[in-house]
Parts: sequence; C-alpha cells; structure tokens
Amino acid sequence: MSKQPGSQKETWGPKAAKQELIGNLGRLHTTELGATRIRSNLSLAAEEDVVGWCKDKITAPGTAVSRKGKNWYAQTEGCIITVNARSCTIITAHRRR
Repeated sequence: MSKQPGSQKETWGPKAAKQELIGNLGRLHTTELGATRIRSNLSLAAEEDVVGWCKDKITAPGTAVSRKGKNWYAQTEGCIITVNARSCTIITAHRRR
C-alpha cells in the first residue's frame, strides 16, 4: 500500500487487496441496475445470479485483485470486475480485450 487507507490515491499490493476483498465477500452485493449492466456486458443468462457469479470469479485461483483509490479490480478469465471498496457494491464487469 503506497498511501494511508482512505486516501484517494492509495494503491494496494495484489496479495493484500485480494485478502481484503475476499474478507468482505459476505458484504458483496449489487443494485438491480448493476446486475442488468453486468449481465449485458458479459452476456450472462437473465436468470444468472450475478453476485454469486462474481464471487466465484473473485475467489478462483489465478484471479488478480488490485485496489486503486475507492475501488477493487478483480481480473480473471477474460473479465474485469469493479467493486466499490467501502460499500462492497459490484459496480460493473467488462470483458477484457
């Protein structure tokens, strides 16, 4: 971590960021609009549990997690999942290019 926690420009090392995100998996959630956006961006089925899907991807071996400012970024299997670090809200997910 390069700055004090709570700082706008803090960056966390990958190991610390992944441990912190996994420690907050129970709080992970998204909004109805967020779930719709994620399903659309990743071409998931309408009945897919977006939060469960994201939890599986975040905890998968090989997932790289970083924290920049107020968000965590989980990069795995062709997608990037963005999570607000304070509220544990899954903001969006996109396919990696």
